[in-house]
Amino acid sequence: MQNKPMKILIIEDDRDDCKNFINAIKNRKDIELVAITDSDIEGLKYVKLKHPDGIVLDLELNNSTTGNTDALNFIPELKKLNLNYKPIIIVTTHVASQTTYNIIHKQGADLILYKDQAKYSVEQVLNTFINMREKMPQRTIQTLKEEMQRDEEKISAYISKELDLIGITSKMKGRKYVHDAILYLIENEDSKENVIRHLANEYKKSTNTITNGIQNAILRAWRVSAVEDLLEYYTARINPETGVPTTMEFIYYYVEKIKKEL
Repeated sequence: MQNKPMKILIIEDDRDDCKNFINAIKNRKDIELVAITDSDIEGLKYVKLKHPDGIVLDLELNNSTTGNTDALNFIPELKKLNLNYKPIIIVTTHVASQTTYNIIHKQGADLILYKDQAKYSVEQVLNTFINMREKMPQRTIQTLKEEMQRDEEKISAYISKELDLIGITSKMKGRKYVHDAILYLIENEDSKENVIRHLANEYKKSTNTITNGIQNAILRAWRVSAVEDLLEYYTARINPETGVPTTMEFIYYYVEKIKKEL
């Protein structure tokens, strides 16, 4: 039996349906509404921010103000996020095409509910989510730890590859600080803790030591690496006075670059 409410994201452009979902969820303790939108594009953003356990996906979004008029590309785009879990996806639609249903099922939808059937209701959708969750095998704490470790190893490999390309090698003292700063910001994008202070606490060093280590690694790379490599692999702004990136510009450039690759 699940103790925590199931977090649900609703992507729906019908105002009446939206109101019905909101009112139905208000009276339930087993479901939490994390966001509601009429846009498949906004829906992807909410998935990244809110990590819903389940997604209601209306297939036709004709009244969407910021998204596409249909949601056929939502699941393929969702897969590109490389989430470390799979939300349950229930597609709702007025379409009665078996061809369309086959496409959506192949993409990865868990269930399609036809809106024009007599028994269709928002309560049916919500109850289905709960029933499906109860039937899903629960991941153990050990499994979750293993998944997190694999994700961290994947990100770490990306960071190492990028640093090698511009000549910040493992022999440099500041390499580990650069690597860990980028890794921390990718894994903790909502954290308000200063990354330099975080590393100082982790390594039991002063913030000046961490900052100087990172700056020295950047300076050395720009002194010894081929200009062609630097121009090809680092395309962000360079401080015109020093000829090298500032510490935080450098770190955040790779945070954003690697997040796009993952």
